[in-house]
Amino acid sequence: MTTQKFNEAAQQFLARRVPGTKADSLPEAIRPISIEDALMVHQEMIKLRSDGVAGWKCLLPLAEDKIIMAPIFSDTFQYGEQCSLMKDNGVARVEPEIVFVLNKDLPARDEDYSEAEINDAIGSCHMALELMQSRFAEDCTAEFAERLADCLLNQGLYIGPEIDRDLAFAASKIQLSFKQTDANGEVTEKNLDGVHPNPLPQLPVYWAINMMSKRGTTFKKGEAFTTGSYKGIVEVDFDKKTEISYAGIGSYTVTFKELV
Repeated sequence: MTTQKFNEAAQQFLARRVPGTKADSLPEAIRPISIEDALMVHQEMIKLRSDGVAGWKCLLPLAEDKIIMAPIFSDTFQYGEQCSLMKDNGVARVEPEIVFVLNKDLPARDEDYSEAEINDAIGSCHMALELMQSRFAEDCTAEFAERLADCLLNQGLYIGPEIDRDLAFAASKIQLSFKQTDANGEVTEKNLDGVHPNPLPQLPVYWAINMMSKRGTTFKKGEAFTTGSYKGIVEVDFDKKTEISYAGIGSYTVTFKELV
């Protein structure tokens, strides 16, 4: 594919980031068919966006031809008592994760950063929710590379309270609770056994920084890395006070609002 075709694909993927999208594969002429194609589409998306990259979703590679690495844009970052996101399957769909935020730049270079260098650049750790939106139709046969180019369901990131660094770095398993209270005081609760998809949640940060650094990406102070869900996608209701607890680590309260 040419740069122009990567740009056309990026335009189409960005245009789908609206409520209610359920689209088919891109036209074959501009359809990403490899990991390299997907990463090139990401670069064109970054150029087309009016905001910048504020974070990244990443995971240790599932296989040689299945990597998880995608930009998250600053206009989609949220904090505080409310979180607005597009409805998907009639509900708010989120993934409970831990986010690692840089406190210094890590310039692009050919040499690997050591774990100690990257640890030194991680300034804070937070409970977080990756905000999810499936933009492909249920019967769509899009291959992994195309779904990666579309940033693998990401529609944004909610960053919760800071948590203890040592606890974050050791959090391979977490008991999770989502407790929702409606306007009438009725309570529903989901208690979940959370397991990180990698042995430790910080490991994808090391891989992502070294992989992308060699490709010419400079990571900036303040950028956040979210590294995989402890329980896949959790579906929750809008307009209910929601207390989210990571046992032994922390908790916070947020209300989900529908973006229309």
